[in-house]
Amino acid sequence: MSDQSPPPGWTPRDPDTPPEVPQPRTEPPTPQQAQQAQQAPHRGGGPGKEARRRRTGWRRFLPTWRMVLGTVLLFALLIGGTLVAGYLLVDIPPANAAATAQSNVYLYSDGSQIARDGEVNRVNVPLSQVPRTVQEAVLAAEDRDFHSERAVDPKAMLRAAWNTATGKGTQSGSTITQQYVKNYYLGQEQTIKRKAKEFFIAIKLGREKSKNYILEGYLNTSYFGRNAYGIQAAAQAYYGKDVGKLTTAEGAYLATLLNSPSAFDVVSHPQSRPRALARWNYVLDGMVKKGWLTPAERAATQFPEPGKVRAAAGLSGQRGYLVEAIKDYIVDNEILDDKTLAEGGYRITTTLDKRRQSALVGAVNDQMVSKLEPEKRGADRLVRAGGVSLDPATGKVLAMYGGIDYTKQYVNNATRHDYQVASTFKPFVFASAVENDSRTQDGRRITPNTIYNGDNKRPVVGGRIRFAPENEGQVSYGNISVNTATDLSVNAVYAQMAVDVGTAKVKKTAIDLGVPENTPNFVPGPAMALGTLQASVLDMTQAYATLADHGRRTPYTFLEKITKGGDTISLPQRTPTQAISREAADTTTSMLVSVVDNGTGTAALAAGHPAAGKTGTGELDRSAWFAAYTPDLVTVISMMGQDPDTGTLESLYGALGEARIGGGGYPARIWAAYTKTALEGIDPVDFDLELQPGAAPPPPPPSPESEPPQETPGEPSPSTSARPARPSPSNPTGGRNQGGQNNGGQNQGGQDNGGPANGGQDNGGQDNGGTTQGGEQGGTTQGTQGSTQGSAQGSNGGPAEGLRPPSAFLE
Repeated sequence: MSDQSPPPGWTPRDPDTPPEVPQPRTEPPTPQQAQQAQQAPHRGGGPGKEARRRRTGWRRFLPTWRMVLGTVLLFALLIGGTLVAGYLLVDIPPANAAATAQSNVYLYSDGSQIARDGEVNRVNVPLSQVPRTVQEAVLAAEDRDFHSERAVDPKAMLRAAWNTATGKGTQSGSTITQQYVKNYYLGQEQTIKRKAKEFFIAIKLGREKSKNYILEGYLNTSYFGRNAYGIQAAAQAYYGKDVGKLTTAEGAYLATLLNSPSAFDVVSHPQSRPRALARWNYVLDGMVKKGWLTPAERAATQFPEPGKVRAAAGLSGQRGYLVEAIKDYIVDNEILDDKTLAEGGYRITTTLDKRRQSALVGAVNDQMVSKLEPEKRGADRLVRAGGVSLDPATGKVLAMYGGIDYTKQYVNNATRHDYQVASTFKPFVFASAVENDSRTQDGRRITPNTIYNGDNKRPVVGGRIRFAPENEGQVSYGNISVNTATDLSVNAVYAQMAVDVGTAKVKKTAIDLGVPENTPNFVPGPAMALGTLQASVLDMTQAYATLADHGRRTPYTFLEKITKGGDTISLPQRTPTQAISREAADTTTSMLVSVVDNGTGTAALAAGHPAAGKTGTGELDRSAWFAAYTPDLVTVISMMGQDPDTGTLESLYGALGEARIGGGGYPARIWAAYTKTALEGIDPVDFDLELQPGAAPPPPPPSPESEPPQETPGEPSPSTSARPARPSPSNPTGGRNQGGQNNGGQNQGGQDNGGPANGGQDNGGQDNGGTTQGGEQGGTTQGTQGSTQGSAQGSNGGPAEGLRPPSAFLE
């Protein structure tokens, strides 16, 4: 049978050729597709599968899930291995050196010793002797979940690290167990190595020891301030009793101190009382939340005032004030925290000049302390004094006077913040006027020659706050220049000037000069010009140093070097900055030179060096200030009234046998005596000043051939703003002239001879001191004005009995 014929349309097949796999019919590829097919690599699986595996675009940069999982597992293994290794390798060490802490040594700049800060005061007690409420107060302050939590709290540590890194303040995040480990086994240094050891030791301790054991150790090793280590030493240091007799309120205050031992001592740092009270309330409120104190008991709890500081014998005299001021500087500038500093072993070289420190103490003793007779005059019991001297070019504190004796008057009068600075603030108002190119209400540029109305109780114009300040002695001066208003410290002029400049601008200038922004009662307003804020003597010295250095501010310092063992502790950078323009600073200085030569500060001429300064007398005469400088040395002296028993601020009426104490009296005389000794052997140097346009004094009027015209009392003569004469061998008192301001005006007629004693303005002011004496000695015109106005300035240069009754306003 023959083969069948193939169906129509079939292609004949060669029998020797293998059969072909049928392929679907497709359209022929385009030239572009053919080219891509040729360029694609031919691997197993075909080109389609390879295209699905390749990642394109931004996906190429993302890790695969296998890579992520592997990394997480590797990281977990590393952390786990580190924790296990750390736990096995770190042992609980013996007690550290802090358990027997050393003393710190404080040195003058020449290397001689100022003081040691005493031996460690520590007494250990068993936990059973600590009242339950005192234990609970400590837990409420430091670690409220102590009994239920683990030895370490990683979440709290991470939260504290984050808050510190983001600028929300340094926080520890440590449990009481960790703090005990740090106190007893390690140290206070802030390093990763110490923190790691603390972590592992705390874990081991938490596993091996009971909670009561750890709490007992914590209470016996914590630092409470006043050189007291442990709750028993703290109970004696603050309340003079054993720990077992502490009340709940007292225990809460001691618990408050753990947060900041030095700062929260309301006795040695009265300015910190609001913060300390807030922390004390926080502790008690925490006890209520935990059920350890009932709301009724909480409501009945009153703040327990701690006792006086009992200083070690080695810190008597000025040594205690100096040591405490240096400690505060170290802690406030975060060089070391107070707990680390309390460990001891530091050698602290200061900027204090031994010779000048002795000179400052000697000046206060000679000019003031030696004249006090508290047995005869009760007001002499109230007298306090504070002083600071520094180099304006370097900011180095050269000398400080804190009080009569640290073991008797424990509050440092040079650093306290509870007395008004009075008229020593007025130069900052004028400096701000020049810095801001300010103008009066009627558009005149403010310069030393600008005329203001100086009438008593003149209402301030242009401000939103109604204010009509009294002048010292309630004297009305009429139209006077700014220079004369500064000489005589006229309140009406400076209150108006503050409004003309803008009180916010005045505050900014004061802060730029060096007055801390958080100074108590530093409120913008026209009364600011009268010095209602409560800056410290140290703060005012810093601000005046900026004026002395032509507007350049160099932050003050007490420190040259700190070492411990072979290590040197780094100190903060103190880069000088141009706080205000040289023109503003120098023009202000030019007016303060006139205050010394012709105004309320003439007692400073006894220093024998050109000087610029300002007097001030606080509200109710509770404080009297003299802030002044030569080109090379800035010193501020303040006298203060305080009851030694109650601590309340008191007026100085009758102290040292004077009806009133003014800044131009004892403070200026102390300043002059100190400056003369401190600059002994140094030639007097005049000020190199660059004044604002229009600040140059007008030329003096020609000497009249005939009798000068009669002037109306209170109005300035044309030569009032003239540049004063310099002290010289032929004219040692300086001043405008011998008979005008000094002999006839202020000293002989104004205050000493005719002021308060002879009847004030009529008898002594104008008749005796002004026209008659002043004219004979060469200054009829100036003598008339000087005596008339000078006699009214009782508080500035001497007593003012008979002038006016004591009042509540400032000079």
